[in-house]
Amino acid sequence: MRVEIWADVVCPWCYIGKRRFAAALEGFAHRDEVEVVYRSYELDPFAPAVGSETTLAVLGRKFNADDAGTREMMGRVDDLARAEGLEFDYEHALHARTLTAHRLIHLARAEGGAAAQDAIVEALMAAYFTRGASLGDPQTLRDAAADAGLGADRVEQVLGSEEFLDDVLADVAQARAYGSSGVPFYVVDGRYGISGAQPTELFAQALDQAWETREG
Repeated sequence: MRVEIWADVVCPWCYIGKRRFAAALEGFAHRDEVEVVYRSYELDPFAPAVGSETTLAVLGRKFNADDAGTREMMGRVDDLARAEGLEFDYEHALHARTLTAHRLIHLARAEGGAAAQDAIVEALMAAYFTRGASLGDPQTLRDAAADAGLGADRVEQVLGSEEFLDDVLADVAQARAYGSSGVPFYVVDGRYGISGAQPTELFAQALDQAWETREG
């Protein structure tokens, strides 16, 4: 059974959802027969390739909030993340486009399968959310790729080209075709759609239901 997850690596709800879904999958009796595929989604395709503004400044402008209001808003999300074992510290990270990060996520799957893809998604999210790293920095991307076990030469080939661009754009188009306008977005067995970082119990119920009603 396949579970497809549309996510952006700078989306806090995607990281929280990743933890909650992983907990549900861990408790699923047939977890070894579940294939998890990460699909690309860009929250801000117009962000600069190399950021110059902090996440705090960008969020403040987006929500028309002052510094204190933005920090309060982020703090509420941070509390929910902490409940999932995550310590967020990303307010000073630079706001940058995630397109190249997504291309590397596709490389990871092509080179190392689901395990490598999960590893690079985790490494990218951890770099941004727990260390405040910029995903527009090629070295941050190289380090995440190394954590996923990808070969340095192959990573440099992708960084210096537009390889996997079509795959990223196809993922975004498929999300829109499903009617999704945000992430995280989950499709279980091609039949059940789940929007948002839902509670672990809901993910567990969806896995059970999809398994019980699958064909064949």
